[in-house]
Amino acid sequence: MELAIDRLTKRFGGKTAVDCVSASLTAGVYGLLGANGAGKTTLMRMLCAILKPTAGEVRFNGREAAAMGEAYRDVLGYLPQDFGYYPTYTVAEFLSYIAALKGIPRDRAAGRVRELVDMLGLQELAGRKLRTFSGGMRQRVGIAQAMLNDPQVLILDEPMAGLDPKERVRLRNLLAEYAGDKIVVLSTHIVSDVEAIADQVFVMNAGRFVVHGTVLELARRVGGKVWEITVPRAQARQWQERITVASYRHEGEQAVLRVIAEERPSEGAVPCEPTLDDAYLYSFGASEAGR
Repeated sequence: MELAIDRLTKRFGGKTAVDCVSASLTAGVYGLLGANGAGKTTLMRMLCAILKPTAGEVRFNGREAAAMGEAYRDVLGYLPQDFGYYPTYTVAEFLSYIAALKGIPRDRAAGRVRELVDMLGLQELAGRKLRTFSGGMRQRVGIAQAMLNDPQVLILDEPMAGLDPKERVRLRNLLAEYAGDKIVVLSTHIVSDVEAIADQVFVMNAGRFVVHGTVLELARRVGGKVWEITVPRAQARQWQERITVASYRHEGEQAVLRVIAEERPSEGAVPCEPTLDDAYLYSFGASEAGR
């Protein structure tokens, strides 16, 4: 099984949202990282054949996805950032309705709905109307609808949004298990979630893949460039203005800063083991990465 992205490009007027990106995806979890406006959502919509590319193509097992039509939709599951739902439906009613739209036979759909309700911890909510749900509850329903047809290609745009830490762990474990023989592509602003489950990570900026690789490979790119320094609290802002500060914490009147720098930033700086978060900040600089 392969999802091939071949020189995929999308322009809106004079703006290029996705700029000639290529990749070959097989079974596993692929994390997509990038600042707002980097092109992640546009790319995912083209992967789902919702948005027609300006140039390039997406192929599934050698066939152009857009030309496959319903056959491609049958193997695809998609969670957009804002999925539509009917507020007066219960969880079970909504999932059964989406199953019917996807052409899943009623007898098979009933079992699949029960299975997903259990998998996503929705048992106690199944009889409640969606209008009473919090954002995190609705998000779990959105993930369930994307997985209804047991898709071979599962594309999730910000699936962790609104989930509490326990729910995020449940979803991470679910996706890692699911990706044993499926392709899972997810974008998120929560770098730690990508770090926990992604087999490959693609970092986007200005519509391009600026770097990609395993979490370990990306972290190694900043080996020897991550440091911890302790400075008076009054000096913390000065450090933030002249160097990339990944994080800092207060210890009494001192500030302990985790910084990213090509060379040892001060005599007392202690080298740190790099993380994916460090690699991401190193790729763009702290201000651009968080934009």
